[in-house]
Amino acid sequence: MTTPRPSPPPPLRSPADDPTPGEVALRARGIDVRFGATTVLDDVALDVRRGEVLALVGPNGAGKSTLLSVIAGDVEASAGTVEVLGRPLSDWKLRELARSRAVLTQEHQVAFPFPVEDVVRMGRSPWRGRPEEDADDAIVAEAMSTADVAHLAQRSFGVLSGGEKGRTSFARILAQRTGILMLDEPTAALDIGHQEAVLRRARAEADAGAAVVVVLHDLSLAAAWSDRIVLLCQGRVAGEGPPSQVLTSTLLSDVYRFPIEVLPHPATGDLLVLADRRSAPSHIDRDLTEEAAR
Repeated sequence: MTTPRPSPPPPLRSPADDPTPGEVALRARGIDVRFGATTVLDDVALDVRRGEVLALVGPNGAGKSTLLSVIAGDVEASAGTVEVLGRPLSDWKLRELARSRAVLTQEHQVAFPFPVEDVVRMGRSPWRGRPEEDADDAIVAEAMSTADVAHLAQRSFGVLSGGEKGRTSFARILAQRTGILMLDEPTAALDIGHQEAVLRRARAEADAGAAVVVVLHDLSLAAAWSDRIVLLCQGRVAGEGPPSQVLTSTLLSDVYRFPIEVLPHPATGDLLVLADRRSAPSHIDRDLTEEAAR
């Protein structure tokens, strides 16, 4: 029997006046992305729904981050369509879009040595000149506390560790207060406690009605926190559905080209995705030998 996880803290906001669970917030159809002769995404379809956490998983180079960038509007697809809240992505003005969706990228870079508090406050810029601006100070303080960076408020962003930069950037997108969260590897460089805290917050946002899509490499984290998983392989969807249907030993071993075991946790029942190290496939040995020779 699966042990219920502790209830997450309440979300920082209601992501919509009347969020309807299951309503499609983001829809992509027929997405192709080509860079020169290289096809990165090939006829990909995706729905991101309110009230759920959707995890994008797959090997390096499968197209996860590119797909997230396409639906965020940061990369233009070679073919296909993207709709945000029922409207074509191309119809949205940038500031208007920023009040509806927040994007956490893999790279956490700031051009100038701003203190952490100012970086988090950048998340409020889409609301400048609107009544919501009156709550900026309280919202920024809440977001920093939630991401565990309040004690870093006056420290320069440039001197932070990778994990501290990641948490600061997460606080920035929380401060943005949108109904769609798009997170590209938000647990990278984080210790285990902060990994759980970030995904618990993502889960709380979805439970409050937000649509959350997250790129993850840790398949056990994807199993624990997502409602639905899209598994990408060589730019195409290799599997889609609940974690129990997608995260199978057979499918994962085929996609990752490495023997993988999927087992239930003995206490909680959560799926554990583990490498079977008893025998490395011959292509791994060959690749390592070739790399060492270069």
